[in-house]
Amino acid sequence: MRRDVALQDLGIDPRVAAVLEATGIQELYPPQKDAWAALRDGKNALVAIPTASGKSLVAYLAILHRWLATGKKSLYIVPLRALASEKHEELQQFRTLGLKVGLATGDLDEQDGRLGRFDVIVCTSEKADALLRHRSSWIEEVGCIVADEAHLLNDPGRGPTLEVTLTRFRAIVPSAQVVALSATVANAKELAKWLGAALVTSEWRPTKLHLGTYFGDRLEFLGQPPRRLETGGDPVASLCEDTIKDGGQCLVFVSTRKSAETAAQRLAGPVRAALTAEHLEKLKQACDALEDDESSMTGRKLRKLVEAGVAFHTAGLDSKQRRFLEQGFRSGLIKVLCATPTLAAGVNTPARRVIIRDLTRFEMGEGSRPLPVMEVKQMMGRAGRPRFDPYGEAVLLVKTLDQKEAVEESYLRGAVEPVASKLAAEGALRTHILATIAGGYASSEVELNGFFAKTLWATEVSDWIVRDRLEDVLDFLKTNDFVEPKGKALAATPFGRRTSDLYVDPLSA
Repeated sequence: MRRDVALQDLGIDPRVAAVLEATGIQELYPPQKDAWAALRDGKNALVAIPTASGKSLVAYLAILHRWLATGKKSLYIVPLRALASEKHEELQQFRTLGLKVGLATGDLDEQDGRLGRFDVIVCTSEKADALLRHRSSWIEEVGCIVADEAHLLNDPGRGPTLEVTLTRFRAIVPSAQVVALSATVANAKELAKWLGAALVTSEWRPTKLHLGTYFGDRLEFLGQPPRRLETGGDPVASLCEDTIKDGGQCLVFVSTRKSAETAAQRLAGPVRAALTAEHLEKLKQACDALEDDESSMTGRKLRKLVEAGVAFHTAGLDSKQRRFLEQGFRSGLIKVLCATPTLAAGVNTPARRVIIRDLTRFEMGEGSRPLPVMEVKQMMGRAGRPRFDPYGEAVLLVKTLDQKEAVEESYLRGAVEPVASKLAAEGALRTHILATIAGGYASSEVELNGFFAKTLWATEVSDWIVRDRLEDVLDFLKTNDFVEPKGKALAATPFGRRTSDLYVDPLSA
């Protein structure tokens, strides 16, 4: 039976539609249709929709549409190496169309000319910035730029690099289509205006999301009566057992890598006890794929845990281990995955129930601080597997009634924070001003001011603040022989160019 709105009826190339239909995608979700309508017409777009609403497919459609129509390349920018590997793997489904996909997450101090032979290059924001600094010859062939997890412009570490990279790309290749993908943010209109983009925003999700807390033995979701769980003293174990008995899986978020390993080890016994003998045998057979990792301590730990239906997912795993765990979890074989919030930043591992154990994080010089609402919403959004789960549940652990009320008010009912530029930080400005001069993107103070006037930062503060800050940093770079004046022009010294090539903060250099 023909659907009301088939893929080809939306103007999607029949060849692309055939690939998608072969993977089970017969139609687009409502927010995907809205985004595709803008992208099909060549507009820039900021797609700010909930996690699990299909943002990645929107980007793939934009990439393929531009490539098939013009032969132009695309750059897919992500925040994490693990996410880059995932997107690289997902895009391989379009190889049958002739699409060549490359992965660039390596050294930052090289041009990587080999990437020119690919139609899509998936990379981290740091690598994208490095490619621009080295003036890779194929950059001007880019016709579509995807910025995944664009709300990380708000991140003090990654945000400034992503902001400068997008600003620079838009200056070098103004005809390139920009596709920014984000979780819902408070100031999406302002971000869309900065990018010159159509705004597509929605609260629609493919699976209903229930938000709740767990206190003592009481599990309570907003708008629902509480229910009591059998508890053996470990609240995380109780929540996991409850989900597994109902045929679901759990993602457990904790604050550190060490905590992820410890939590997985504590859950191994209760989870194993909740599984059938048949399932445990399947887990044992699957662990044969980890045999050649047995020589490492991590490999031995993983095997023991996976045989019990549990695993930990941290940045300390190698690519083979990550791939094994993610595939095992998506297939339903591994029932519980313990992770740090990093996993919530885009890696596709949804579960029936998300359990957030730690709502604070230790930060050097500031002590223990509450997690941002946006970060918690990202984790909660991992609940509910489209096409597998009829609903998703996000549960936050609390220890007192007062904390329960505060958590419900801020995290369950509260709005996310607005995204604000972090480019004004001293280290970020030093690094990116030097890179702008060393890369030949500004050869005078006028050009430097002109470039930074196009950043997100410049939309948030007065013009004179931007000029004064640039002047102060430029004085530092001149005084310390990173930059030298040549009449009214500016040029990087050999020391300045090498500092920029090596991606080092000039103060450290």
